[in-house]
Amino acid sequence: MQRRVTFAMLSAAVLVATAAGTVHGAPTVAAGAGELTSQDIATQGAGSPYYRIPALTTSVKGTLLAAYDSRPTLGDLPGNLGVVLRRSTDGGATWQAQQVVRKEAAPKGFGDPSLLVDRTTGRIFVFYAASVNQGFLGSATGNDETDPNVLQADYSYSDDDGVTWTHRRITRQIKNPAWGGMFAASGEGIQVRNGTYKGRLIQQYAIRNSGANYAVSAYSDDHGDTWRMGNPVGPGGDENKTVELSDGRIMLNNRSAPYRTIAYSTDGGVNYTPFTQDTDLPDPANNGSVIRYAPDVAAPDPKSSWLLFSNTESTSSRSNLTVKMSCDNGRTWPIRKVVDPGSAAYSTLTRLPDGRLGLLHERDDYRNITYSSFDLQWLGGTCADITLTPPATMKAGAGAEVTVRVVNRMDVKRSAGTLGLTVPSGWTTSQVAFPALRPGEGANVKVPVTIPAGASGDHKLTATYRADGKQAAGSRTVTVTP
Repeated sequence: MQRRVTFAMLSAAVLVATAAGTVHGAPTVAAGAGELTSQDIATQGAGSPYYRIPALTTSVKGTLLAAYDSRPTLGDLPGNLGVVLRRSTDGGATWQAQQVVRKEAAPKGFGDPSLLVDRTTGRIFVFYAASVNQGFLGSATGNDETDPNVLQADYSYSDDDGVTWTHRRITRQIKNPAWGGMFAASGEGIQVRNGTYKGRLIQQYAIRNSGANYAVSAYSDDHGDTWRMGNPVGPGGDENKTVELSDGRIMLNNRSAPYRTIAYSTDGGVNYTPFTQDTDLPDPANNGSVIRYAPDVAAPDPKSSWLLFSNTESTSSRSNLTVKMSCDNGRTWPIRKVVDPGSAAYSTLTRLPDGRLGLLHERDDYRNITYSSFDLQWLGGTCADITLTPPATMKAGAGAEVTVRVVNRMDVKRSAGTLGLTVPSGWTTSQVAFPALRPGEGANVKVPVTIPAGASGDHKLTATYRADGKQAAGSRTVTVTP
């Protein structure tokens, strides 16, 4: 099926449009600026009884690769699962026929793919778990690569842009023999682009040790010839992703309910801080995705701190698939847009060569693996730092002025706009003009408020900045004295 959603809000950055493709005989539809296009690339019962676990990346040649499990049932390993893949050489408009990356006779199984591109050599990796008798929870300890009761760490690699694949087993290299189950976290790994660890390949794993689950990074500094394992972070680890921040740290974003958990590494993924909750990222314990929009730009560029995140934004169910954008390396997530309010599950993001974003996700109670694409115009919003500074005292029955500072964190100029406050019931305020801002420039304005007699205690004020058809907001709690 082909779905097309148009969004009228103007751009958060000027991007080039791409093309949507022909799906099940549907006519070709051009994806204009500010639009989301979607198409199903794998459907339950067509070529396999079931499909699950999407992985997505873009090769150095610009080829889009989508991998996922082909399954006899919806069950995880152990089982006779296989890893399959489709390629697109036109930005996801059309897709080549599904090919098998790895499938062998029962009882062997291979599942939970994660793609990773070495942008120096062009080699494409797809990591996955390999089973005979046992899955994650039942896997034996040890790292004997011939033991059928050990869940093995395998990957396949391609040096011809994903056309053919060679297989390797690295269990002995990366598995501590004291651990039980271990599997690659599906979606996409990263390559460090800057700093001390530039060129390092990092693939995330979930491991089980003494009955508890942890997250851990496998890494290679020789383009995948050898692999080492960092130190686990947890307990409470699960499927997880990493992203390189503009300050050189690696941020780990972990599946967890009711909120995602976050950890940071300053040594290229070897060691991480303890997990902390990110209450801006509700999660029902589902696999999600985080990427840096422009990983190659220098730190002073505003785009260097832009992150994109996708998950099912719910604390109770796998539904409401949502994409969010952070302007500040993941400290806040002020921009969000719902992709699919209905049933959805795992999702993974990649940036396309033309600046659009690709999103591969499970849809409709696991019946479909769906590819969507959109640009920042569709996502909407604008990156801006907004700080509210109230006067030292705010008295009931009196007027006051709240100073609001806005800093433009976009890479384009923002025209003159407006700024207003959302205030508690009974308060009064008025909208004020706000000057144009160049990239990185900030300005202060004073917004008048009148506080009613009898007000007291803590109250929330929200400042909303609007310019060029976009908006951003920031809040602060203020205290009113009688």
